[in-house]
Amino acid sequence: MKTNQLMPCVALPDLTLARTFYQTNFDAKVMFDCGCYLVLKVGDTEFAMMTPQEGDCAPYTGSGLTFNFRVPDVDAEYRRLTDQGLEPVMPLEDHPWGDRGFSVNDPNGVSLYLYTEKEPDDAFKPYFKT
Repeated sequence: MKTNQLMPCVALPDLTLARTFYQTNFDAKVMFDCGCYLVLKVGDTEFAMMTPQEGDCAPYTGSGLTFNFRVPDVDAEYRRLTDQGLEPVMPLEDHPWGDRGFSVNDPNGVSLYLYTEKEPDDAFKPYFKT
């Protein structure tokens, strides 16, 4: 599988505390923040945090950790992985926040989210900080 980026994402109960902590202590820059999903950049490294919830943010199905794999062709990866017998825990679909993706879990319950970027819906464009 060709991967353009691999970014860890951790489920946390309070993103406000996390944002303040990383900005204050590690000079983190906010790259995206829609309230339930936050991407920070420290130096050249990006990482994400989320608060699981229903609605605009996808329900979380993993064990507390997600690896976000940005791939060139998510549809091809979906076909490849489902042909190998993996069962998606989140279906392949377009998301308003600017990607097309799906999730599978590894044997320990870590969520693996594979996606390809697309233009976000107008409602999500203000959350991008770059």
